[in-house]
Amino acid sequence: MPRVTLSDIARESGVSLATVDRVLNARGGASKRTQAIVQAVAARLGYLPEVERQEQALVPVRLMFLFPLGTNAFVRDLQDQIRLQAPQFAEVEAQIETIAGFDPAVMAARLKALEGRVDGVGVLALDHPLVREALRSLVAAGTHVVTIGSDILQVPHLGYIGIDDAQAGRLAGYMVGRLLGRGARGKVAFFAGSLAYRGHQEREIGFRQVLTQDFPGLEIVECREVQENRDRAKAELIALVERHPDLAAVYSAGGGTAGIAAGLVARSHDQEIVFIAHDLTGSNKALLLNGTLDAVIDQNARVEIREALNTLINATRQHPYRMVPPRLQIIFKENLPGD
Repeated sequence: MPRVTLSDIARESGVSLATVDRVLNARGGASKRTQAIVQAVAARLGYLPEVERQEQALVPVRLMFLFPLGTNAFVRDLQDQIRLQAPQFAEVEAQIETIAGFDPAVMAARLKALEGRVDGVGVLALDHPLVREALRSLVAAGTHVVTIGSDILQVPHLGYIGIDDAQAGRLAGYMVGRLLGRGARGKVAFFAGSLAYRGHQEREIGFRQVLTQDFPGLEIVECREVQENRDRAKAELIALVERHPDLAAVYSAGGGTAGIAAGLVARSHDQEIVFIAHDLTGSNKALLLNGTLDAVIDQNARVEIREALNTLINATRQHPYRMVPPRLQIIFKENLPGD
């Protein structure tokens, strides 16, 4: 007899493959009626006994998620999603820590301290030699690792969960150029949380490439790092427009968007300067609606945490799992999602 698959159960049950996976792995999200149908079909096809044996031997999983301190609203959204989604998994304990993310020595020390204490780590960290070496040591000790939001190369981790940052930067450059108009001439500013984040480096590279290739009349006159700090971002923006009163556009590749927006409002430029930023946080929705922000490049915190949890949990339990990367999406006020 051929082996029964989840696809067979989905077809016989009349539900999606994802729903079958949620029911048989006790992840929640399905009605009692749907659960009963899927379990009955699985039993009829001879699959359920295998699932029951797996559940009886369910391996407890201890996870730690490390994020940088700061005022980055997207990082807070990631943490909120962990608190929301982790309890849906049986026998999984997920903890969250925020630390001085711009101090590589502090991050490296905390990673080292986790050796032998947790099964998996999700981390948003600077790409720095101290951090890379700590991650190598952590993986060598048997801990599974994923990077979230910004990748760290040359480390044997399970993978990077985030968008293609070079593509995101190119997209920002294209939007700035098209919003200002073909053939436009003007000054543009680039803001990063920290260029020690590989993701922010790649966004800047992509941004510069498109402006140079397709919009040569636009000149990047300032590149500012704000350390994901709202007050610092506001101060930097105010100083920038005083130096360049004819500034035409701003691209914020990291945190500090609310501070930049506050600076634009303080100098009455919020409806004049083209402003592109990242991540559809609650505060960014408001800025889109009032016209301060023209567009947001979103990477979906819910999807990123879903994939981080699934990847780490399945790796610990030695179950196969193929990571689904988040999709890049442009949000304007006209297509704001309802939730």
